[in-house]
Amino acid sequence: MFILNVVAAQVIAKEANVNQVIAEAKPTDKLLKVEEEQAKGHIIGMVGDGTNDAPALAKSDIGLAMNSGTAAAKEAANMVDLDSDPSKILRVVKLGKQLLITRGAITTFSIANDVAKYFAILPAIIITNNPHLQLLNIMQLHNPQTAILSTLIFNAIIIPALIPLSLKGVKFKPEPPQKTFLKNMFIYGVGGLILPFIAIKAIDILLSVFMR
Repeated sequence: MFILNVVAAQVIAKEANVNQVIAEAKPTDKLLKVEEEQAKGHIIGMVGDGTNDAPALAKSDIGLAMNSGTAAAKEAANMVDLDSDPSKILRVVKLGKQLLITRGAITTFSIANDVAKYFAILPAIIITNNPHLQLLNIMQLHNPQTAILSTLIFNAIIIPALIPLSLKGVKFKPEPPQKTFLKNMFIYGVGGLILPFIAIKAIDILLSVFMR
């Protein structure tokens, strides 16, 4: 079993631009380090190929074993890199972030979209029996029938339109999480509120023309 000494580990870490390194670590040292970081609330990914890596691989949130590694390591890990290329962990992290961002963006859009749709439908239905609520009917849809039908048509259009986005994913950029969150909230949150109002109103106008 090959274990880097402290000097060699520090030299390699410097070349790889790694800020923190632990050399000559035993299996228990690796396991304790994973548990220590998890106790801080961190999501831990572990890459290993040896039997001594198995405990830490099993304990980590995401364990990636090399295909050229031992059976114990591959059994303990969540994933096995068939190419045995440790640098792939960067691609795994990037893909995971992209999936998380995409799920958040679509969820944000869906919630905002539903809020806007109900705000469009309910006033058009309620004001028939409650004229005092006319102020809520800001979209001024023609009648409850066209309001409901317009919303159904909009749903039939927008749901398939989201499929390419869910398959392709939201573009990931290495930037502070707060910036990504605010940007996606503005694009998919505000966009999810505004789009239904514009689209449903346009469909309602078309329906009122055809239903005359």
